Formats: sequence, C-alpha cells, structure tokens
Amino acid sequence: MENKEEMLKIERSIGYILRIGVVVSAGIILLGMILLFFLPTTTQVPNSLPLIFEGLLQLNGEAFIMLGLFCLILTPVLRVVVSIFAFAKEKDYLYVVITIIVLIILVIGMSFGLVEK
Repeated sequence: MENKEEMLKIERSIGYILRIGVVVSAGIILLGMILLFFLPTTTQVPNSLPLIFEGLLQLNGEAFIMLGLFCLILTPVLRVVVSIFAFAKEKDYLYVVITIIVLIILVIGMSFGLVEK
C-alpha cells in the first residue's frame, strides 16, 4: 500500500512540474509580448542562449519570448529526468535504463538543433 501512495506522490509531482513549466513559460512569453508591444526592436531575433541572455538584459521582448519557448521545450525534458528518479525509487531498473536512453536521445536531438548553419 505504501508503494502505491509513493507512486501517487511522484505522479502528482510530475503533474505539478508540467503545469508549473507551462504556466511559467506562458508568463515569460506574455511578458515578452508586452515588452515587444511597448518597446519594439529592430534587432535580429536572438537564436542562441548567449544572444537570448544578452537580449534579456536589454529588455528585448523577442529575447523573453525565446526564453519562454526554451522553458517550454525544457519542461518535458525535466519530466523525463524526474521519471528516472521515480523508477529508481521503485527499483524498476529496466525503466530507469529506458528512460536514460530517452533522455540521451532528447539531449542529442536538442544539440543538433543548436547547430547553426
């Protein structure tokens, strides 16, 4: 019975992570849209993390929007990381290995997306 309660807590935690990630991302994107409306920019859209952080310091609305999208992309990745710990706590090592493989695939895929042409 205790194992089911632990799993229910873990599932709730994962649900909270997804909800919080989406709400935070939406808030950052909304802030970016407001900044873009009041402080329009003519600069290039920031397409790398250094440019995004530089744009945040300049209150560039497009940088905030890109940060919000980046957070939205990272939300399911964080869910995969939490799932690894959940399966490890359950001592379900087959799923730990499978989830680690999924995480590696996600990281590789995101890394290829960062390569500029």
